[in-house]
Amino acid sequence: MSELSRRGLGVLSLGLWAAAALTGCGSFDRASATLVSVVTPYKMDVVQGNVVTREQIAALQPGMSRNQVRDVLGTALLVSVFHADRWDYVFTLKRQRVEAQSRRVTVFFKNERMERVDADDLPSESEFVATLKSGTSSSRLPDLEATPDSLNAFPVAPKAPAPTGVPASGPASYPPLEPATK
Repeated sequence: MSELSRRGLGVLSLGLWAAAALTGCGSFDRASATLVSVVTPYKMDVVQGNVVTREQIAALQPGMSRNQVRDVLGTALLVSVFHADRWDYVFTLKRQRVEAQSRRVTVFFKNERMERVDADDLPSESEFVATLKSGTSSSRLPDLEATPDSLNAFPVAPKAPAPTGVPASGPASYPPLEPATK
């Protein structure tokens, strides 16, 4: 075999090896993508803003002072210098495998008194609490205290006799912790 044909064979085998390696990379990418789609990391709940419920909006009355509104709704998330007569309460809740919740309430003031409120459709307090429980496990929690019947199911172990020569109550007095000073 001539030197030229040996080089041609070497180049051909190198090309085939590279093609096989690249094919392996493509199938590895598909396998890793499948694995990643099955195994998802834990994502903690992200809660931002103020929870405002229907009951809180019902407690607001036109003519209330800013302090009274703050007492009912809490401190506004957005208070703009450019819109001094407007407070925005924004709430978002992002949870894994649950549709994100987002609500906005805007309170308008005129002459330091509440004029009106614009709000998204707000849940009642009990409805909001129910949405928080939807992602939790519905399995029953175990009993944390044994009933007398379950305790009677266990055999009673005989009491061990007290060792002889040792008083049951311990020593009558203890030695001093520090040496006596003269």
